[in-house]
Formats: sequence, structure tokens, C-alpha cells
Amino acid sequence: MAKNLKITLHHGLVNRKPNQRATAQTLGLRKIGQTVVREDTPAVRGMVNVLRHLVTVEEAD
Repeated sequence: MAKNLKITLHHGLVNRKPNQRATAQTLGLRKIGQTVVREDTPAVRGMVNVLRHLVTVEEAD
């Protein structure tokens, strides 16, 4: 069974680098407090790593 990650945006994207804004949009994060659930893959882990100071991540099933 594949694991999932629950990703929550806690800080805004104003005055962030363009690659950080694009990564957040790719994950589906637009507003502060918004939460998305994504499959735990190396690609998603890499995107979370780019935004590690803006998001919190939890394991979800």
C-alpha cells in the first residue's frame, strides 16, 4: 500500500523566489492553511524539500 503525505502551507508565497512559487502551485498549494494529500514519491519529496521552510508535512493514510 502506498503511503501518502499531508502537506500544509503555513507561510505565504509573497516575496518568494519564482521557483518556490511554481513548486507550491505544482503541489496544489495556493492559500495559507491549505492542505493537500499527495503520494509519497521521490519527486514529491523533492518538491517538499524546496518548500521545507514554508510547509509542514505529516504522513497520512
